[in-house]
Amino acid sequence: MRGILVAFIATAVASIWATNALLTDRLTETTRTRAEVRQALYSGQLMSELQRTAIVPRLLGRDAELSRALADKSYSLTSQRLMSVQREIDASTILLLDQGGRVVGATDRNRLGQNLGKNQAFILAQRQSGTVFTVHELDSGRFEFSFSRAVYAEAKRVGVILVTADLSRFERAWAGEVEAVAVLDTTNRIILATEPRWRGLAIDDALAVRSAPSAVQRALRVTADWANDPPDAYVRGVGVMRSELRIPFQGWRIVSFTTYDSIRDRVNAVLALEIMGFALVLALAFYLVSRRAQLQSALFRRESAELRQLNSRLQQEIAEREKAQKELAVAEQTLAQSSKLAALGEMSASVSHELNQPLAAMKTYLAGARLLLQRKRPDEALSSFQRIDDLIERMGAITRQLKSYARKGGEAFEPIDVRSCVSGALSMMEPTLRTRSVKITRAMPRLPVMVMADRIRLEQVIINLLRNALDATKDVALPQIDLLLTAGEMAILTVRDNGTGVTDLDNLFEPFYTTKKPGEGVGLGLAISSGIVNDLGGRLTARNAPKDAAGGGGAVFEVQLPILNQKTRAAE
Repeated sequence: MRGILVAFIATAVASIWATNALLTDRLTETTRTRAEVRQALYSGQLMSELQRTAIVPRLLGRDAELSRALADKSYSLTSQRLMSVQREIDASTILLLDQGGRVVGATDRNRLGQNLGKNQAFILAQRQSGTVFTVHELDSGRFEFSFSRAVYAEAKRVGVILVTADLSRFERAWAGEVEAVAVLDTTNRIILATEPRWRGLAIDDALAVRSAPSAVQRALRVTADWANDPPDAYVRGVGVMRSELRIPFQGWRIVSFTTYDSIRDRVNAVLALEIMGFALVLALAFYLVSRRAQLQSALFRRESAELRQLNSRLQQEIAEREKAQKELAVAEQTLAQSSKLAALGEMSASVSHELNQPLAAMKTYLAGARLLLQRKRPDEALSSFQRIDDLIERMGAITRQLKSYARKGGEAFEPIDVRSCVSGALSMMEPTLRTRSVKITRAMPRLPVMVMADRIRLEQVIINLLRNALDATKDVALPQIDLLLTAGEMAILTVRDNGTGVTDLDNLFEPFYTTKKPGEGVGLGLAISSGIVNDLGGRLTARNAPKDAAGGGGAVFEVQLPILNQKTRAAE
C-alpha cells in the first residue's frame, strides 16, 4: 500500500507539473501573440498621426495668404488663418515664424512674439528644402515632435511653418491596456512611455528604475518566477514578458511589457480543479482501503474459529500420516527394486538396438557367401567372411562401449576424419541399401575434416541417422537422402531426407519415444546418438525442412562437433 500511495502521489505531482508547464506555455504564447497584435495597432496609430501631421507643413507652405503676409510683414490675419486650418485637420499646434525666427502667427496666441531662432526645427527647415522632422526634449521631461518647412514667396525664403504632433495622448490611451509601453528612437532613447520616469532614458536604464519591493511583493515574485518561465524584465517589481516591434518611421521601435497575472490566474484555476480531482480519488482510495481492512478483520475472526476446528482434525491426520510414512517406506523399497529391473530392461533394449544392425549385416553377408560358394567362387566368399569378422569385432567394440556409458568414458578418443566415418557408415549400411531404391547424395570437402572422437561411436551415430532416414522415406515415391559435411568453427554433418518430417520435436530425443509400429523399433536410437554426441563435446539437433516446390519437406538432423585445428592438436 505504501508503494501504491507513493506511486499515486508521484503521478499526481507529475501530472500537475506537466499541466502547469503545458498551459503556461500555451497561454504565454497566446498572450505574446495578443501583445504583438496590440503593438501593430499602436504602431499604426502613431504612423497615422505622423503622416497626417507631416502633410500640414507642405500644404501651408504653399498657402498664398501666408506667403503674402510674410513677404509684406502683415501678420494681423495669420493666426486666424492657422486656427481655421487647425480645426479642419485637428492638428496640435501650428506656428508661423518669420525669417528671424520670431513667432508671427500661432494657434496658441500666448506664443506670439516668441523667438525660436535657435530652435532646431527652425534651423533645419532653413537649411533644407523639404519637410523636416525633429524631436525636442522640453524642460518638463516630455518630448515635442515637430514637422517644419520653409515658406517661399517669389522663389525667396520668407519664413518657416512649424506643426507640432500631439503624440502624448497615445501614452494616456495605452496606459490602461497593458503594463507598460515605450517608443524608442534610433539612439535607444525612450521618447514616449506610459511610465513618466522612463522618458529620456535608455530601455535598460529605465527597467532598472524601480522602487524597493515589500516582503509580500518579494514572495509574490518568487511564486511567479517558480510557476512561470523566467520573466523577460520587471516593471514596478512585477515580472513581465517583453515584445518588440519596429516602426517604419525614423528607425523607431515600440516595446510593450505584459504581466503574467492573467496567465497565472487561468493556469491556477485549472490546477485547482486537477488537484481537487486527485484529492477526491485519494479520499475514495482511503475509504476503500479502510472498508477492506474492516472486511478483512471480520474474515480473520471467522478464519480463526475455523482454524481451531482444523487444528483438532490435523492432530487426527498426523497419526494417520505417521502410519502412512511407514507404509511409504515399504513402497520405496519395492520401487527401488522395480527401478533396478527397469534399468536392466533399458540396458538390454539398448544392447539389442545397437547389435541389431551388425547382426542384420552379418545375415546378409552369410547369405551372399553361401551363394558364392554354391557358384564355386570361394575367393569372393572369403571377402564376405572377412567382412563378417569385421562385424564381429565391431559388435565386441559396441559391447565395450555400452559398458563405458555409465562412467562417461572418453579414453578412446583420437583424431579422426569425419569423411572416413561417413564412408564407414555407408559401407556398414550397404546390405540394407541394396534392398531399397534410395538416392543418396554426398557433399564432402576435399580436405580432411578432423575431430577428436571415437570412430566406432561416431559411425554408430551416423548409422542411426541413416536408418531413421530410410524408415522415414519408406512411403515416398522418390526417396532421397542428402549427406552434407561442412567445416568452419565446427564440423557440421547434415543428414536430410524427403520424408514426412517429425511431428514432435520436443520429445524426439527422449528414450523409448518412437513413431514406428510395434516390433519395428524401441525408440532408443536417437537417445543413444544424442548421448554419444554430447560425450564427444558436440550437439545433435533436429528440425523440419521447409517444403519445396514439389511439396516435400522432410527432417534435417545436424551433428555439430568441435573442429580439431592446429592449436587443439598442440594442446592435446
